Amino acid sequence: MPRTKVIIMGAAGRDFHNFNTVFRDNKKYEVVAFTATQIPNIDGRKYPAKLAGKLYPKGIPIYAEHDLTRLIEKHKIDEVVFSYSDVSNNYVMDKASLVMSCGADFKVLGVGRTMLKSKVPIVAVVAVRTGSGKSQTSRKVCSYLRAQGKRVVAVRHPMPYGDLVKQKVQRYATIADLKKFKCTVEEMEEYEPHIVEGGIIYAGVDYEAILRQAEKEADIIVWDGGNNDMSFYKPDLTITVVDPHRPGHELTYYPGETNVRLADVIVVNKVDSALPENVDTVLRNVAAINSHATVIQADSRIEVEDESVIKGKRVLVVEDGPTLTHGEMKFGAGMIAAQRFGAREIIDPRPYAVKSITATYEKYPNTGTLLPAMGYGDAQVKDLETTINQVPCDSVVIGTPIDLRRIINIKKPSTRVEYSLDERTKPDLEDVLHKFLHKEKAHSFHRK
Repeated sequence: MPRTKVIIMGAAGRDFHNFNTVFRDNKKYEVVAFTATQIPNIDGRKYPAKLAGKLYPKGIPIYAEHDLTRLIEKHKIDEVVFSYSDVSNNYVMDKASLVMSCGADFKVLGVGRTMLKSKVPIVAVVAVRTGSGKSQTSRKVCSYLRAQGKRVVAVRHPMPYGDLVKQKVQRYATIADLKKFKCTVEEMEEYEPHIVEGGIIYAGVDYEAILRQAEKEADIIVWDGGNNDMSFYKPDLTITVVDPHRPGHELTYYPGETNVRLADVIVVNKVDSALPENVDTVLRNVAAINSHATVIQADSRIEVEDESVIKGKRVLVVEDGPTLTHGEMKFGAGMIAAQRFGAREIIDPRPYAVKSITATYEKYPNTGTLLPAMGYGDAQVKDLETTINQVPCDSVVIGTPIDLRRIINIKKPSTRVEYSLDERTKPDLEDVLHKFLHKEKAHSFHRK
C-alpha cells in the first residue's frame, strides 16, 4: 500500500511532538515536510535524521507556512495536520478551507494519540491563551508540592530554536545551564523563575525521552504549558488558567477551549485588574462547558522593585513578547505598574524601533505603545537593546518574567515588575493539591 503523504503545520513545538508520537516509525505515513510560523528563523532548516527515525535518513525539511499550497500541489499531499496553538477557531478553519481547496484532508490530533503516560503523577498547568498566568500558577503548584516533601520536576512545553539534536533532552538546575544551552530570552523567561525558586525544569524536543529521564528524579511531574496548548503528558490533575482581560477567548481559541473542557480546576486569574463584568462573562462561559471543575478566582499580585523610577516619570514599558504579539494582549504587568504607581507618560517606542523589532510591529500592528521583549537569538536581543536605549524616556519599566538587565545594557534608570498568583476564593490551590496528594497517597503513587 502506498504511504499517506503528510505535511505537519507547526511552530517548532507541538508539530515535533505530534510527529514523534504519531508519525515517527509509522510506515503508513510519509511526512514530506513541516511548515513553520509564529516564531522567526525556524524555516529553512530540517528536523534532523537523528530525531526523525529510520524512515527519514535525510531528515525532514521545514518550510515557511506561506509555501503550504505550493507544497501540497508539488508533492500531491494527502493530509495536512495542524499542530500549533494560540489561534482563533476561525483561524483554524481558514487554514482548513485553504488546505481542502488544494485537495488535501485537514486534521487535528486529539489527546488520546498524543498524551504520553507517566509512571509518576502528572499535574498539568495549561491555559486558554498565552499570557494568562500559567507560569506563576505552575510555580505556586511546584512550591506547595516541594513544601510537602515531594521531589518535584517541572517539564516545560518546547521552545527548540537552536540545534535540535543537542536540544533533544535539556535539564536546567542552575542559571549557568541557561548559558550552557544558549537559551533565547523567551526560553529564559520560562526556565529561570523555576531555577531561582530552587526547582528543576526539563525541556527539549523528544518528550518521551524527557519524561523517562524526569521520572527518575521526581515524585510528581508538573507540566508547565506553553501558549494555550494541551499537555503532552496524560495528567492526573489538570489546572486551566483563564484570563478575564480577554473575555470570550475561552470559547473561541484553539486549543484553549479544549483545556477548559479537560480541566479539573479552573483558575480565573487577574481578577484584581479586570472589569467585574468581564470576570462574570468568563465565569458563565466556563460553567457552560465544564460545570464539574473547581473554580478559583485569583489576583495577579504585582510588586515593583523601585516605585520612584515610575512616579512622575516618562516611562518606556517593556512587556513579555509572546503575550503582546500572538497573545494579543494590549497590556501586561508593566503597564499596570506604570499606571498604578503614577507614571506621567507612557512613551511610544515604535518610532525608535530597529530591524527585527520594527518587523515585529509590522507583523503585529495592534501592539500599541508597549515594547514586546523579543529575543529569538543574539541579533534580535541586540535590536531590543538598541531600541530600548533609543527611546527618549526618563526610565524603563521591565514587566518581563526575567530581569532583562542581566542580558542587555539598559542605559537609563529602570525597575522590574514581578507578579505572583494570589487566590481570593476557597477552595484555593493548596486545598486542591492537598486533596490531590491524599488521593494519590491512597493509590500509593502506583501507575499501571
